[in-house]
Amino acid sequence: MAKRRCFALDLIDDAALIAEYESRHAPGAVWPAVLAFLEAQGVEAMEIWRTGDRLMMITRVSDDYPRTVAEAPEIAQWETLMWRFQRALPHAAPGEKWVEMQRIFAFGKAE
Repeated sequence: MAKRRCFALDLIDDAALIAEYESRHAPGAVWPAVLAFLEAQGVEAMEIWRTGDRLMMITRVSDDYPRTVAEAPEIAQWETLMWRFQRALPHAAPGEKWVEMQRIFAFGKAE
């Protein structure tokens, strides 16, 4: 059974960088190797939402996520490129990007 996980990250507060970050996540813009890597790890679905410079990523992952998968060289290149736009949350561990969020409230048929 798939599970939903949510993560947070901040962007550098610069309108031009934010616009470029969004364009790199437009339909068809994310590198195919990145999408294949996510799928191989067990990510079944992913959405990224933004307000101001704050991002929230919602994922649906398999029970065995994260699967151990060899990284293609493009993955490191993509991550390096993304650090150009991103900044770690103040409470993130050194080198940590996306910080998993803890659900504190649910209503209705939430997972």
